[in-house]
Amino acid sequence: MSKLTIYNESDLTNAVLVTEESIEIAEILNQKGVRFEHWPTKTLADNAEQDEILNAYSDDIVRLKAENGFTTADVVTLSPNHLQKEAFRQKFLSEHIHVEDEVRFFVEGQGLFFLHLEDKVYVILCQKNDLISVPSGATHWFDMGPNPSFTCIRLFTNPEGWIADFTGNDIAKRAVNWEDLMECIE
Repeated sequence: MSKLTIYNESDLTNAVLVTEESIEIAEILNQKGVRFEHWPTKTLADNAEQDEILNAYSDDIVRLKAENGFTTADVVTLSPNHLQKEAFRQKFLSEHIHVEDEVRFFVEGQGLFFLHLEDKVYVILCQKNDLISVPSGATHWFDMGPNPSFTCIRLFTNPEGWIADFTGNDIAKRAVNWEDLMECIE
């Protein structure tokens, strides 16, 4: 189940709001310019390849491309037995921004998006069938956990893909971590 937890940036240990209601999550994030949607499940073969996944979700991909000018879509998968999982995790754990929206749809698995907006940190547990679109210029980071397990559709306006500009702010190091958050969820 999706979950939104909000902290004051000055106190990253005591949540000011926690909700698992998808509609409430979407409303709160939308007020901050962040798109959050829950898409219906599509039937896919085990170990579905990129083309099958993109075809299954083509209606929503076409809709997002038309609405936002995205030019490319791809699929990324990471599993707990990936040899470079820790290097990939570290790549996304520092606060950064992009010059385009960062769009992820979780076909399988889960991940945590941390949005540092104004004086708050919004922690969104995205799971299967969740779409999140972090607007360009929004400071954020992503934690896939120590044993990542997800398949995501990514949409880009830049054909080169994911390009980050790191802020140098240490807030991500001070924030709650994957293990603590997942312990609270279970």
